[in-house]
Amino acid sequence: MKLAYDPSHYRDNTNLRDTVDHVARLGYEYLELSPRKDFIWFYEYPKVDKQLITDLKRYTKDAGIKISSVLPVQQWSSPNEEERKAAVRNWKRSIEITSELGVDLMNTEFSGNKRMPVESEAAFLRSMEELIPLFEREGIKLNLQAHPNDFIETNTEAIRMIRALDKDWIKYVYSTAHAFYYDDGVGDVAKHFEEAGDLLAHVLFADTLNHKAAFGLRYIINPPDADVTIHQHLNIGEGEVDFDTLFAELRKMNFDGIATNSVFAYPDRPDWSNEVTLKKMKAGLGIE
Repeated sequence: MKLAYDPSHYRDNTNLRDTVDHVARLGYEYLELSPRKDFIWFYEYPKVDKQLITDLKRYTKDAGIKISSVLPVQQWSSPNEEERKAAVRNWKRSIEITSELGVDLMNTEFSGNKRMPVESEAAFLRSMEELIPLFEREGIKLNLQAHPNDFIETNTEAIRMIRALDKDWIKYVYSTAHAFYYDDGVGDVAKHFEEAGDLLAHVLFADTLNHKAAFGLRYIINPPDADVTIHQHLNIGEGEVDFDTLFAELRKMNFDGIATNSVFAYPDRPDWSNEVTLKKMKAGLGIE
């Protein structure tokens, strides 16, 4: 199993080199390269040249860590064709960068528009038709994540789509912070993992509250009918995800993929946050 850290806590106020050093200091062997302005940012063309790639390879080598995966987020499922084309262009460059870094795995979200699911699915499949040959040529695997507000939010539909793609190098990312979106407020993590089966390759760890609880009034939104999507990435134990069952299921499955600390809520106290969640991850996963 690869124990990794998503350094989103550091993305706004820490340069790339210091971020890598922080991840090593926190006790990780692996770093998940999530979106950041000085490398690959959300929905934008990557601002990366050969020198920056060379520098990042040196930073990770010097710090004694490896990049577990590169995580771009692009609107490759947009029903707007110009937006989709731009996203595919950005994806192609991101794949090239990942290959040049010597990393063989990328993970991402379905994106798209949940209010236009059929159109978004069609756009996603057009994008995959263009990108699959490049992934295969570069020898890069892909893990996909259902995400709140994407055209696929639920566990069941994410698994169905990945199986429909029918590529042995495309697997599933499960985010514990999205557990209550995966089945409309139930949070049945055992069922989620049973559905995923052999597709489960990556788990992102963070806690969250059930947004469907308290008669749907867990969060007070004004006006009440505002079209918003709310979720959190808290330390394990601060929300309502059933981590006892979740860890038991992972042990039962002999999970041997990537386990990533994906807490984003404490950029003012990242060391404390990591200490809380990493300790619980290790205990739950049976890692010394």
